[in-house]
Amino acid sequence: MAQDTDDINLTPQELQILSELDSRQFGFLKLNSPEQTKKKALVVRAIKYLERMLVQAQAEKQRRKADSTKMNPDELKDDDEDKGISIDPKTYCKLGHFHLLLEDYSKAMSAYQKFYSLKGDYWKDASFLYGQGLVYYHFNAFQWAVKAFQQVLWVEPGFPRACEVHLRLGLMLKVHADFDAALKHLTLALIDATTPASFSKLEIKFHIAHLYEVQGKYRLAKEHYEALLKEKTLPSHLKADICRQLGWMYHVVDCTVLGITRQQKQAIAIHCLQKSIEAEPKSGQSLYLLGRCLAASGKVHDAFIAYRNSVEKSEGNADTWCSIGVLYQQQNQPMDALQAYICAVQLDKSHSAAWTNLGILYESVSQPKDALACYVNASRGNNNTPNCTGSLAGLGGAKSGGNTPMNPSLQQRINFLQSHLSQAPMPSVTTTTKRRQLPSIEEAWNLPISAEMSSRQQQQQQPPTGPGYKYGATPAGPPPPYPQGQGQNLNTKRFKQGEEPISPASQQRPPPFYLTSQQLQMLQFLQQNHGSLTPQQQGLLAQLQQQYRCMQQHQQQIRLQQQQATQRGLRPGQPGYPTTGYNHTQLGQPGVIKNYGIPQQPLQQGGTVALQTGFSDSNVGYNTAATGNSQTPGMPYKSASDPNYPQRQLSSNQYNQYQPNQFTAQGYTQISSTTSNYPEGSAGNKDLGVTDQELQALLSQKDIATSLAEDLLKHFGSEDLDVKEEAPSIINNGTLSSGPFSPSNLEENADKIKEVKLEKVEDIQSSATSKLEAYENSNTSTPAAETVKCEATSSTNKSESVARIEPVLKLESLCESQPEQELSIDMDSKTIVEACEGQGLKGVPNCSILSDRSPPPTPPDPPSQRLTKEQLLPPTPSVYLENKKDAFSPQLQEFCLKHPIAVIRGLAAALKLDLGLFSTKTLVEANPDHSIEVRTQMQQTSDENWDPVMGKKVWGCISHRSHTTIAKYAQYQASSFQESLKEEKEKAQGIHTSNLSDSDSKDSTGAVRRKKNAFGLAGRPGSKMLRFGTNVDLSDERKWKPQLQELMKLPAFARVVSAGNMLSHVGHVILGMNTVQLYMKVPGSRTPGHQENNNFCSININIGPGDCEWFAVPDAYWGIICSLCERNNINYLHGSWWPSLEDLYDENIPVYRFLQRPGDLVWVNAGCVHWVQAVGWCNNIAWNVGPLTARQYQLAIERYEWNKLQSFKSIVPMVHLSWNLARNIKVSDPRLFELIKNCLLRTMRQCCLILEFVKSKSVEVRFHGRGKNEASHYCGQCEIEVFNILFIREQEKRHVVHCMDCARKQSPSLEGFVCLEEYRMRDLMDVYDGFTLHTSLTTPSSVQSNQSS
Repeated sequence: MAQDTDDINLTPQELQILSELDSRQFGFLKLNSPEQTKKKALVVRAIKYLERMLVQAQAEKQRRKADSTKMNPDELKDDDEDKGISIDPKTYCKLGHFHLLLEDYSKAMSAYQKFYSLKGDYWKDASFLYGQGLVYYHFNAFQWAVKAFQQVLWVEPGFPRACEVHLRLGLMLKVHADFDAALKHLTLALIDATTPASFSKLEIKFHIAHLYEVQGKYRLAKEHYEALLKEKTLPSHLKADICRQLGWMYHVVDCTVLGITRQQKQAIAIHCLQKSIEAEPKSGQSLYLLGRCLAASGKVHDAFIAYRNSVEKSEGNADTWCSIGVLYQQQNQPMDALQAYICAVQLDKSHSAAWTNLGILYESVSQPKDALACYVNASRGNNNTPNCTGSLAGLGGAKSGGNTPMNPSLQQRINFLQSHLSQAPMPSVTTTTKRRQLPSIEEAWNLPISAEMSSRQQQQQQPPTGPGYKYGATPAGPPPPYPQGQGQNLNTKRFKQGEEPISPASQQRPPPFYLTSQQLQMLQFLQQNHGSLTPQQQGLLAQLQQQYRCMQQHQQQIRLQQQQATQRGLRPGQPGYPTTGYNHTQLGQPGVIKNYGIPQQPLQQGGTVALQTGFSDSNVGYNTAATGNSQTPGMPYKSASDPNYPQRQLSSNQYNQYQPNQFTAQGYTQISSTTSNYPEGSAGNKDLGVTDQELQALLSQKDIATSLAEDLLKHFGSEDLDVKEEAPSIINNGTLSSGPFSPSNLEENADKIKEVKLEKVEDIQSSATSKLEAYENSNTSTPAAETVKCEATSSTNKSESVARIEPVLKLESLCESQPEQELSIDMDSKTIVEACEGQGLKGVPNCSILSDRSPPPTPPDPPSQRLTKEQLLPPTPSVYLENKKDAFSPQLQEFCLKHPIAVIRGLAAALKLDLGLFSTKTLVEANPDHSIEVRTQMQQTSDENWDPVMGKKVWGCISHRSHTTIAKYAQYQASSFQESLKEEKEKAQGIHTSNLSDSDSKDSTGAVRRKKNAFGLAGRPGSKMLRFGTNVDLSDERKWKPQLQELMKLPAFARVVSAGNMLSHVGHVILGMNTVQLYMKVPGSRTPGHQENNNFCSININIGPGDCEWFAVPDAYWGIICSLCERNNINYLHGSWWPSLEDLYDENIPVYRFLQRPGDLVWVNAGCVHWVQAVGWCNNIAWNVGPLTARQYQLAIERYEWNKLQSFKSIVPMVHLSWNLARNIKVSDPRLFELIKNCLLRTMRQCCLILEFVKSKSVEVRFHGRGKNEASHYCGQCEIEVFNILFIREQEKRHVVHCMDCARKQSPSLEGFVCLEEYRMRDLMDVYDGFTLHTSLTTPSSVQSNQSS
């Protein structure tokens, strides 16, 4: 073995080069470019070396195992021996980096997974997390990539590639429709002047503009786009993209929104798109959209020309063919329309717009049977994608279906046709008594190419003269579909300028067993009548069936070969690319529509063109939808012409599972695949990102365990590989059992996995994991008898186990912090400050207030105990108060702290609280003009949540925000009550309401009645909307004195202000938390699911007169609810969601459900997840409290760190609060004391390091102090709490506070920043030393503080 490695010599210089390579060079060091050939060869040699070393280690381990079993069958001893020869896990990490730099993503994934499974504190290595994120990103596993990138920033906020991380996070969150977070990350990428990224600042600005556009902020988007067009150095590809976005936006957005007249609208749209085409003549996308605009303006001939040009630029495009079909149908050329639609559905089998339009076409010529088949296909194409709104509005300007939801109307047609066909007399509908106008679908699908067409194709194959494909004066129709069964590969069949199909003759001639269309018709006829066939006919049937099967298998093979060819980087149309079968980008997974939805309000305008789904440019990896009727702008963005421009690409299959269905059809696919910035062709196949299914195959345990590559198997027998530590296995719905992050997004793939086609599944697994497998099984190290040359390399990985013969070079330069001195809360402040000296010079590490050793926070796993049906509906803890004594008993507080949620009944009566002070009448008299936020919501029953567009139950709930005054809302509240009384009267005369509470009006009854339709469409646009008055701020003591005075009657633990309430120690107002907020409700008003800010407890009193219905889940289950939100593509923290009770019960989550009557107080304990709906008309008041317990403090700081990881602002400044607690209170609970003291220790150390760093940059630190009641500070860029040391810079005439990381990103030397200090170090040291555990013998309470104050 040893001589095997002799041929790999690495000089010290080479080792030095290798030691500097890791994931951070990805995208900047292009090993596949010609100028890097030498370095690439070196990396390949290093990989070979490391792989050999792993193999030898494994062999050695097995040899020892064999020896030890011979000598001593006792296995335990063998384990001890293994410990002597373990390979350092960093070897795998290094291999991952090398493979990543070579763009061998599957091997990189495999090596990283191995490192992850072996190294408990993998998270300390930011370059590992970054590499892992890049690989997930490449495979379009965005939910995992987001988690990996978030961890990078949490572990090392000053990461050298922070800009790239923010950029990619912004793009992924944009696709996930998490717009606020996306904007935050893109802005952080934009201000980062120090670390490089794969997009220029102009491109980042483009994405910010596009983000406004997809959010529906059109005016803002338009301003940003136009500002960008004025930039002097705008590259042409970007100009093309901006003009395309603007043009399409002008086409689909209402002219009043953009402030233009209707006449200008189309003209400007066409002008912009033409500009885009000038800047980028190759863009099939812009040509297609131009065609749509021209068609809408009635310029039919010009539209045809644009479509034709688009087809030439990017043939494999179902949308273009669908639009061509619409034009033909409007021109009353049904046969041509039919062929165009068939082209569309052969390109994309699940193109529901084309199927729907085809169905309409068949109905218009009275062929109901074919129409029915089309509608059924349309509904299938739809069921797993969120995208169809109103394709039925397709024709002749008919706006009939313009804004009706797709599914219900389709379903209606399907039901109608089914009943029509079942009643129809057999012969008249189905047989040929009446000559059919159009061929049936089967015939159309298999129509042979007409002679005229094929001659055209022959001309096509000569070098083209002039534009490739000419329509006659009257367009004769697009080329019909192909003879050989299920849609041939378009890239070779369709005309393509300048790229001739290879050997046309062979292409045109199908294999002998292919059926002609006549044979197919015969086959169909024989199958339909198989009961009454003669023996001769039966023989023929068997023969045809056999041939048909061969034909299908052949097509399947071709498909596989094409995928492999594409894997190898071959493009359709190049020599060696197989030429029959599906066009891969489009048809890889039938049943999947290529587009990503973006939530929109239901849009009201109809449109003339049928909905177009998933535009996919087969030459540039890029999918999107250009929606017709749904009138939604926002085409995504890519560029074909500039080869160095990052490919923006998203594999759609992956996304279907997390697109919730409230999304209208709108594709914003904006993501640059990890190949960003590689010239075309260099990165193998960039067009076909890899889907989740493939990733699942890639990660699944079975494959990794069994697919050792042959070359490694030669080295050692495979029968006793120990496969204990696998890359995370995928179990239970694709949740990684021990994955770095636990993705819950693979659930639908288990059954699709059969279709995954990467190189041939076995091949890719073997290549992906082969080496790894060696990696897998080689927990041993190279035998000590290695040559010295090798020795030097084995240190490449710091694999310490090798007997060193001479000092060797380290190949690793991991970004792990040097082990620093452990600090403990037993030290005094002086010792701590001295221990920090010299540590802040290189920069300041992340400060987690939990501990240095804690990994990035993750949601908890749910309790494992299976609950019975009764346990899933636990009784709500409630207590009835008889009198004031009960209210003030210590047992009441203990009762509340013991349960996740508790309802205290009869509280108002027991304490003689005057709830009338909070009634609408009193509020209006006191402050009629006081501002109130209004949420417009859809009225529905409390255990349902419908998507108004898709007509199905979802988690995401819609509520639009506006503002009004108390007086105006009061008027609405009263009139809605009057209206309801009137409706009740009418109802009493007619309809009886069953199973509905009295407050539900006719609309709800309707909803319940309508539930019977196939889609249970409770809330159509037009169903009743309600307005909920929320967040009325009652903090002003001058305005609301009597109201606030009344609340002083409450027991101390429930008061807004008390010494035993942490939030009273913040020292400034946090609206709605340590002040009172009021809610004014009508029946159906909803507060969606949430945990309170920073997990504080909450108090809520119902003023009445109506009831509220509450739902609550214990905090132990928040992690699983968080993953259910992810599954539904909703952000747990930012999003608005209403859980489906069925989903919760399926996941074994218990739910408390109860009514809160007037005068009842609900206590929500720390971390409890809850959501509330008003049953009647009522007002509520609420605020937060923080009992001084270790549990409350622990949950608050854990959520503080989780918020930091999620880039979500913690509105409770926990660091500031902890220092105030240390000043103000004496703590006797040892656990609470340790937690607070630890936070003080960590933040004091952070201040020392920052000061040292600032002084090393010779920046003056000015003492600033703090004013009374001055709010604590947050970074103006990333919204993290900034404690004590503030970096100030003037921005737009105001002084903005920055955290140190954001300041350094803008100016590494801190030039231009003023540094202010709020507390002198001496003061902090005194507070720290003065905060000691208070041992008290008298009171049981954990806190010495005047509890009843």
